Amino acid sequence: MLGRLNNQENSMGSMTDKIKGATNEAAGKAKQGAGEAVGSDRMKGEGAAQELKGKGQKAVGDAKQAAKDVANDAADAANKNL
Repeated sequence: MLGRLNNQENSMGSMTDKIKGATNEAAGKAKQGAGEAVGSDRMKGEGAAQELKGKGQKAVGDAKQAAKDVANDAADAANKNL
């Protein structure tokens, strides 16, 4: 019988990516603000890069979750046909 993908590693993977992404995004925005306040182009650039990294991490987390959802839907459909 096919089962749902409920292992913690897969679930935590997407959630971890989303949390790390949100953290990096917020830290990047804060760093950009600090750079603006002190007139540091370097700090603003680092902040923009960190924010972009966070957005990428969140996108990876969303993709992992979407893949898991598709696999679970397929498993549910297969189980209904048994």
